[in-house]
Amino acid sequence: MEFEKNTKMDVENLFLNSETAKRLYFDFAAKMPIIDYHNHLSAKKIAENKPVNNITDAWLSEDHYKWRAMRANGIDEKFVTGEVPKQEKFQKWAETVPFTVGNPLFHWNQLELKRYFDIDEVLQPSNAEAIYAKCNLILEKKTPAQLLEDMKVELVCTTDDPTDSLEYHIQIANGDFFTKVLPTFRSDNLFFIDTDNFKNYLSQLGEASGVQITSLKSLLKAISNRIEFFDSVGCKLSDYGVSGELIIEDASEEEVTGIFSRFLLGIKLSKIEIAKYRTFMLLTLAKKYHEKGWAQQYHLGVIRNNNNRLTEIFGADAGCDSIGDYTMAEQLSKFLNQLDYEEKLAKTIVYNLNPAYDEVFATMMGNFASGGSPGKMQWGAAWWFLDQKDGIEKNLKALSSLGLLSRSLGMLTDSRSFLSFTRHEYYRRVLCDLFGSQIEKGELPNDMGFFGKLIENISYYNTKSYFDF
Repeated sequence: MEFEKNTKMDVENLFLNSETAKRLYFDFAAKMPIIDYHNHLSAKKIAENKPVNNITDAWLSEDHYKWRAMRANGIDEKFVTGEVPKQEKFQKWAETVPFTVGNPLFHWNQLELKRYFDIDEVLQPSNAEAIYAKCNLILEKKTPAQLLEDMKVELVCTTDDPTDSLEYHIQIANGDFFTKVLPTFRSDNLFFIDTDNFKNYLSQLGEASGVQITSLKSLLKAISNRIEFFDSVGCKLSDYGVSGELIIEDASEEEVTGIFSRFLLGIKLSKIEIAKYRTFMLLTLAKKYHEKGWAQQYHLGVIRNNNNRLTEIFGADAGCDSIGDYTMAEQLSKFLNQLDYEEKLAKTIVYNLNPAYDEVFATMMGNFASGGSPGKMQWGAAWWFLDQKDGIEKNLKALSSLGLLSRSLGMLTDSRSFLSFTRHEYYRRVLCDLFGSQIEKGELPNDMGFFGKLIENISYYNTKSYFDF
């Protein structure tokens, strides 16, 4: 299935359904720089700064969204994650694009073609070869750092394991780069005490921290050393994104010391012991983040690696994750309440993946707001399967109704692609359309000075102030 030959799509007024929305976007939102405080970009690729060269590498090599669409379109796995020529993979993506109408991928595809390659045509089989050639010609001269600068990306925060050397972040900080690149302390691997590989991970952590891990006390020392190191390299955020239900089980340090000792002896831990260890670790880390003045992020509600066949072929992150239906409210409340009660609750951003819980999360964060810190407790932007027009609108409306959208930190890419920064534009367009519609209906005053500044704050200034970048 194809569009008519040379079908083009003008994205100039995409989602901007009123004159007021257009003014808000073009006069205010569009000119703001980008701070992308959560993504999975490679600091190594930025530091080495070699030309990207190939659109297939840039677009398809790690994009789970496109993989899922191609599989849904019946494309053989060898063209999705297999070892076939790059142009053949691109051709299969071109075959899929016309079938993505109604999916955010269609608009993302058009925005990326326009902003990075000045292409208005809709990608499809008949023009795939020409578009492939044009994109590659441009990418032969474009490095990751140049792509970031072209999109006015002022700062990015990557996602980094506690064992990471951060050598590339240090190299970037000492180099001549337009975009500042800071690490994020992603703690997930500290929680997998129920897996076969956990002892190997502890060995890696011990080597990185200079601490031999033989007890809970030495584990905590190793973690503290790594947090200090991350802080010295400019880290201002932590993150947690372990799959499954959030379970908070109170346990003393003495009890968890015994649990960890039994693990080291090779004794199989019970579910309650695992939950107690994880709760202790969550609280211990959160208190450390508060001490360092970091913000903490929690990505909740995903069920990962559902497809064993694909996971065995490709490994984790094969593109077979989905929305989970875990109950969250009581356990999240218990966790945040304990930190707040001890006055050790850091700035907190919580993202939920199940839209059924939008209002639950929006109201939960308001329970722990505190004076002197505007927007301290954030219900984060629409995440993953929800970062499309419908999901973003629902997120914005729920936050408007139940919290303060004006204090929001705006959008982030959560992406591995250097071509994904048009997602900020996508979000800003939806945001401007929401306010523009309400202004034209008379539901809000027609004050462009006020709402222009509000749009600038949500797009950029709130984030810059929140993290003290």
